[in-house]
Amino acid sequence: MPVITTIDDLRRMHKRRAPKMFYDYAESGSWTEQTFRENTSDFDLIRLRQRVAVNMSNRTTKSQMIGQDVAMPVALAPVGLTGMQCADGEIKAAKAAEKFGVPFTLSTMSICSIEDVAEHTSTPFWFQLYVMQDEEFVDNIIARAKNAGCSALVLTLDLQILGQRHKDLKNGLTAPPKLTIPTMINLATKWRWGLGMLQTKRRSFGNIVGHAKGVGDTSSLSSWTAEQFDLQLDWDKIAKLKEKWGGKLILKGILDVEDAKKAVEVGADAIIVSNHGGRQLDGALSAIRMLPSVVAAVGDKIEVHMDSGIRSGQDVLKALALGAKGTYIGRAFIYGLGAMGEEGVTKALEVIHKELDITMALCGRRDMETLDRDVLLVPKNFEGEWA
Repeated sequence: MPVITTIDDLRRMHKRRAPKMFYDYAESGSWTEQTFRENTSDFDLIRLRQRVAVNMSNRTTKSQMIGQDVAMPVALAPVGLTGMQCADGEIKAAKAAEKFGVPFTLSTMSICSIEDVAEHTSTPFWFQLYVMQDEEFVDNIIARAKNAGCSALVLTLDLQILGQRHKDLKNGLTAPPKLTIPTMINLATKWRWGLGMLQTKRRSFGNIVGHAKGVGDTSSLSSWTAEQFDLQLDWDKIAKLKEKWGGKLILKGILDVEDAKKAVEVGADAIIVSNHGGRQLDGALSAIRMLPSVVAAVGDKIEVHMDSGIRSGQDVLKALALGAKGTYIGRAFIYGLGAMGEEGVTKALEVIHKELDITMALCGRRDMETLDRDVLLVPKNFEGEWA
């Protein structure tokens, strides 16, 4: 077993072990991938202030996200097709998150269903909702999430229409994969993945197949999803969905101060500053660049979280120091899952936790609550001056 010290170590293992179409699905952005790249490279522009001769004992990374105790303010983000990176992937990731003490968020487009994950875990998880035109389906899936004991609804706002991801089109991405000659040649080299898939019954979208009208199998699924994202989703509909849910509501995909203010008006409990990991509007600013202005505008009125681009504990610390109360990792845990299943997700969390803890100490702080901009050196024009 190789010595794993960074998230990138897990990424390289994931690339070797998962089929190309699923690795590419995770490791890609839309169009030119400019925003996808800058989500990570913009973190590198921020430097840390080293402080010495301070008491570093009795440190803690414990915190809260939307009132829930967490071992560190890092949640697992919702990622579609997680169960195609590794057999029963959502269940394995949820179990790892539960044992570590951080939230797990299940995607609408998961392979394992809400009920599958609830059956294999004891801690309430969060459920991410894509709003579909089929109102009956939306009502039913909200009810299913309630019945499963989900403690928060994460409503994704930046995918009413799908951004074009060239790799997915070129790979002919499907779940399960269509057995074309190039796909079969690639799958033949991924025996570990294949053995896992042969041993599970979960190979399609468990939240949709058998639950949506006219979707009884995978053949009817692609046409349904292509037509179903609600192009008319607006703030009035969001307010109605909040009322239907009746619990904690997190709005994901906020990348503008005006939208953040609207989120406050509809009574959300938290917002996630996010550009969908660079997978939607290519050319948008990175999430870390937008975070300070969103925090300045609404941080005293609503809990501000952040995702897109986090690959290390230092990235987590930078986001928290800029005002985020919580962060999310998507690709970072997917690399671990694709590399080593549940053990790999745990390893990803351990790597990030260790980096966060040591970096916090070397910046002269002992807990999450005392992290502020004073531990950072931020370029003067970091957020940019745009005409």
